[in-house]
Amino acid sequence: MKVRRILAVWTAKAACGICRHIGRQGVTWAGKLALMIYPPILQELAGEVREKIFIVCGTNGKTTTNNLLCSALEAEGEKVICNHTGSNMLNGVAAAFVLAADLWGNVDADYACIEVDEASTRHIFPQFHPDYMVLTNLFRDQLDRYGEIDITIDILKGVMNSAPQMEVIVNGDDALSAFLAMECKNPWIAYGIGEQVADTSDSKEMREGRFCRKCGARLSYRFYHYSQLGDYACPKCGFARPPIDYDAREVQLGDQLSFRVGKERIVANYRGFYNVYNILAAYAAAKNAGFALTHFNQMLKEFHPENGRMEQFRIRDTSIVLNLAKNPAGFNQNISAVMADESLKDLIIVINDNDQDGTDVSWLWDVDFDRFCGDRIHSITVSGIRCQDMRLRLKYTDIPSILEEDVESAIWGRVVDGCGNLYVLVNYTALFSTRNILKKLEGEKS
Repeated sequence: MKVRRILAVWTAKAACGICRHIGRQGVTWAGKLALMIYPPILQELAGEVREKIFIVCGTNGKTTTNNLLCSALEAEGEKVICNHTGSNMLNGVAAAFVLAADLWGNVDADYACIEVDEASTRHIFPQFHPDYMVLTNLFRDQLDRYGEIDITIDILKGVMNSAPQMEVIVNGDDALSAFLAMECKNPWIAYGIGEQVADTSDSKEMREGRFCRKCGARLSYRFYHYSQLGDYACPKCGFARPPIDYDAREVQLGDQLSFRVGKERIVANYRGFYNVYNILAAYAAAKNAGFALTHFNQMLKEFHPENGRMEQFRIRDTSIVLNLAKNPAGFNQNISAVMADESLKDLIIVINDNDQDGTDVSWLWDVDFDRFCGDRIHSITVSGIRCQDMRLRLKYTDIPSILEEDVESAIWGRVVDGCGNLYVLVNYTALFSTRNILKKLEGEKS
């Protein structure tokens, strides 16, 4: 059996190297091959982690939160296994452990930080039971794959009950996530933002969790942050936002984010209000696991978002930000981050409808695109497989757009004939290919 395990590790590493050489990510293939050659490999390698295993679940923010948590633990001197690329189904999770193994088929790790797709938890939990789950939020996403939110909640409830010793670090501002934590038998603690940060009275965002999961009555909100996140209570049965163990206060937004948790002031050079939640979730998880986090702010200063999460590029004289936007809640927060930049800007929106994206793109009609109206937008280019759908959506908001199906041509057009400040917003399967294009152009043209 040991020989097969070593063979699985060697084959996975070779396959991943070949894929990267030809410009493909290769992580999923590496995990798939390893599991084919030696099916128990994930269970065995996960069992070699000396201390604890964290998993990060939720609709939005998984990759950033997981990578921040990994970096926080590494800053404390720990050896950590992490699926940095965001490959979060069974093959990708297996690859994280296999690619971290040495040539003798063993891992040398104190902790593991593993992002897991919610639907894939059913396949991963039989392989190992995590010690901690970070639950970021639950929004409507890829209806043709996940179905309605109730299905996702039922999946997570089942796997959480299968691991009753696993502690849950939950976003208490999300009524759906908080209800799930309360309903399960797992120990849990909550993080959240305890005071209103922005006026959302004019927001047209969809509110997924408007109704109480206990009794069905409409929830009453003292304030919203975005989507259904905020300070809520049910006037009928008493269900309400739980007491918050890690409560962010004095939140400051702009080119730099900062907030206070207890006596600690946390500062990061990121944009986007949603990143307050990502940073807070990582902080709460590590603190709850007993880490002092004396290097947390220094880690944030050195942390560079990758894999298309507010990732920055520069081609000639054009500054470019690439970010993932794959559902209404995430896209609306992307719009907020873009519009927080008050300088003139070009936009490229890339929409695909491959299987991993969800072939139903009707969610575009739930995004508040009319916020892109105004003189701070120099141009909007639509690209990708469903560029015509995106163009039609903007047309109904009276926003003109440039149609360019080829993503590389779209990017180069804005570098040559743009304002020097470009945001590229992509959905899931467009992310890796667009990132490769940007890296190539950055190397060739800069």
